[in-house]
Amino acid sequence: MKITQDIKDSTVIMTLDGELDASSSVILDEELSDPEIMKYSKILVDCRNLNYISSAGLGVFISHLQRFEDAQIKLIFFNMQDKVRNVFEILGLDLLMTIVTNYEEAITIADE
Repeated sequence: MKITQDIKDSTVIMTLDGELDASSSVILDEELSDPEIMKYSKILVDCRNLNYISSAGLGVFISHLQRFEDAQIKLIFFNMQDKVRNVFEILGLDLLMTIVTNYEEAITIADE
C-alpha cells in the first residue's frame, strides 16, 4: 500500500494505491491520526488504485469518523472501484460515509 497526500488550500487529497489490509491499515491510521490533518476542512480519498480493503482498513476510517465530524472535517471517497464499493455497501458504510463517482463531484460536495 502506498499512501500519498496532496495539499490544496484547505483540502487534503489522499491517494491510496494497492491493498489496504491489516498491516497497511497501521500506516493509514498514522496518517489520519497526525494532528496536522486537523488543520484542513476536507479530506478527499482517491480510491482509483485501491484494489482491496480489509475489515482492518475499514475500521481505520470508521475510527476517525466521529473525530472528523466533531471538527467539521468532510471525509469524501471518490474513484472507488466496484469491488471495493460493494464492500462498503454490503456493510452499510455507504450510509455513514460520503462516496462519490469522481474528483469533480467530491470537490463540489466538499465545498457545500
